[in-house]
Amino acid sequence: MKLVCVDCSAELSWRESHTACSCGGRLEVIQDLKMLDGERLKTVFQERLAERMSVYASGVWRYKELILPGVPEEHIVTKYEGNTGLYTSEPIRSQLGIRALYFKAQSENPSGSFKDNGMTAAVSHGRFLGYKHFACTSTGNTSSSLAMYAAWGGCSSQVFVPSRSVSVNKVLQTLAYGAKVIRFDGTYDDGIRFLEQHGEELGLYVCNSVNPFRIEGQKSIIYEIAQYLNWELPDWIVIPGGALSNVSALGKGLEDLKNLGMITKLPRIALIQAEGASPFHRMMADGQDELIPQPNPATKASALNIGNPPSWKIARRVLRQCQGITCSVNDEEIMVSKKMIDQSGIGCEPASAATLAGLRKLMDDRIIDKDERALCILTGNLLKDTDILAETTDDMVYSDLTIESLRDL
Repeated sequence: MKLVCVDCSAELSWRESHTACSCGGRLEVIQDLKMLDGERLKTVFQERLAERMSVYASGVWRYKELILPGVPEEHIVTKYEGNTGLYTSEPIRSQLGIRALYFKAQSENPSGSFKDNGMTAAVSHGRFLGYKHFACTSTGNTSSSLAMYAAWGGCSSQVFVPSRSVSVNKVLQTLAYGAKVIRFDGTYDDGIRFLEQHGEELGLYVCNSVNPFRIEGQKSIIYEIAQYLNWELPDWIVIPGGALSNVSALGKGLEDLKNLGMITKLPRIALIQAEGASPFHRMMADGQDELIPQPNPATKASALNIGNPPSWKIARRVLRQCQGITCSVNDEEIMVSKKMIDQSGIGCEPASAATLAGLRKLMDDRIIDKDERALCILTGNLLKDTDILAETTDDMVYSDLTIESLRDL
């Protein structure tokens, strides 16, 4: 296992804390899978579903051979993350008219978002290296996940939060876990730059998506989907895109499964961004080679409110490998789709609903066919942003308790 720079191909040790190469390029964890047997791993992963109290009860560390095999079990910080529901919704499926539709509810993770899959790997790696202080910049979900794992591992966490476009619920959750929250004027991107410049001198282990070990943990999402579906993936996987770590992680996971012969066909990935924060979609749609940062991103889907996604080069490579596409949806389309998911009994935060909004748009444009199968990844919990939740329920009113009101049921 080693770290390799995406830009200059320089190799670094995985036994050190790096978020970027000296050339400024992003880093990836590269693992040698040649000695692994895909069919044997399927059996091992299936057997571990019976685990209850060991690290292998985790929906991330169940796949330890493919995540961070070099980290000893005693350094692993886990809350049995993963193991999230894979649901169908017949009302939504029939309304879209698609052959099959699944929702992977990463919102059911311990801190309420998909960030837990990656954070357990990052914090475990940091503890293995001897770190006691962990940090991130966040618009919400990353901060609450980091605060939870740091506290669970007996460590401290410092969280840098932009002064605007952040869910109060997520900040309160972060504070409740004991994190020190530092508010700053600027955007998520400004906070990332600060931590990359000063994190090491402050003795902080940085846990944003620029951390390559977080990506290794997030790969487990696709492993779990494949295992639940008996190693036969749907035609399309639809994911929301903010910092773009998710598409990078899922792409790496798919590549692992394909190289090991555990799947025979790669699904196509549809990456959905909010119109108010869609620099990557614009780059892809215009056929440009370089991403132009969006200085003032603005969307109600706060988790997507990122104007300079750090993982865009890896994300572009992943989409090219799997014939993936990008799409942007406006806030109104996101809110309509959120209401559909909420009232289906699954529920999600606005950023998650961008997946269904994007799927509907891509089907209307006949890019995704009705005879295909699609899976939407829901990244955050319904209660992550109650201000937005209030907007989608403003037409629902309480009724007085009377016999007459109940007769109308």
